[in-house]
Amino acid sequence: MTDVGHTLELHTPAKLNLFLHIVGRRADGYHLLQSAFQLIDWCDVLNLKLIPENEIRRIDPIPGVPAESDLVVRAAQLIKAYCGVRTGVEIRLQKNIPMGAGLGGGSSDAAATLIGLNQLWHLNLDQATLCRLGLSLGADVPFFIFGSNAFVEGIGEKMQAISLELQNFLVIFPNQAIATALIFQDPELTRDRAPITIDGFVASPLLNQTNDCQTVAVRICPEVKHALDWISQTLPGSTPRMSGSGSSVFTALDPKTDLANLENHLQNLPKGWVGRVVGGLNKNPAYNLISSE
Repeated sequence: MTDVGHTLELHTPAKLNLFLHIVGRRADGYHLLQSAFQLIDWCDVLNLKLIPENEIRRIDPIPGVPAESDLVVRAAQLIKAYCGVRTGVEIRLQKNIPMGAGLGGGSSDAAATLIGLNQLWHLNLDQATLCRLGLSLGADVPFFIFGSNAFVEGIGEKMQAISLELQNFLVIFPNQAIATALIFQDPELTRDRAPITIDGFVASPLLNQTNDCQTVAVRICPEVKHALDWISQTLPGSTPRMSGSGSSVFTALDPKTDLANLENHLQNLPKGWVGRVVGGLNKNPAYNLISSE
């Protein structure tokens, strides 16, 4: 029996793909990837409140996103049905991470919904079960349930925790969403990158800063190249690249970067663009709510 009215607030972080290699393709058409996922402190805020009514109630839904497409609603419906819960939840989400940016915001929100409801409804599902449920919602959801920075393989379901040096990044979203399917259906997409090992990446992360989706994305969405060029011109000597399937681009910041001066430059971004200096995280803020057993 759960406590009606009990609430929980979770900060749901975005992530960066420090690199993204496509190393093959499965018989069912899914692409096999390798990547290093870095959590960052650009977060949405999710509030969950238990209600007596047997329903999923979304407060302030995102305009243009129907309930059947809303990942937090789908996540709540999934765990509710899986565990046969007969009470409901009221969900409020403050979106700060841009949608369609390739930063995993929607996946992080879905993961936090599973994590939070597992706690509020006292379901006691372990991490492996939550990851399995999350994978049915999207390939990136298990990573946010996993909870720490990871070397990721397969279609996103194979994860090994990695220790990454915490640093600041500049992230630019050029206000153009790219449909992931367009990237992965493109005949010119590189699909045969030689696999690397996790030890190889950890030993030489600077040698693995390529994103195999970037060439296709630049052709499909010229704003990606515009954003890459903006970073290169603003921070000479930097190595900007795209995160995931885009369209956000980023670069690691030198510790000597004049952040006040950079913030001034960000005030002059092209209209509609979003730019932010973010910090790396070691753990998902919701990680302490689930069992790893």
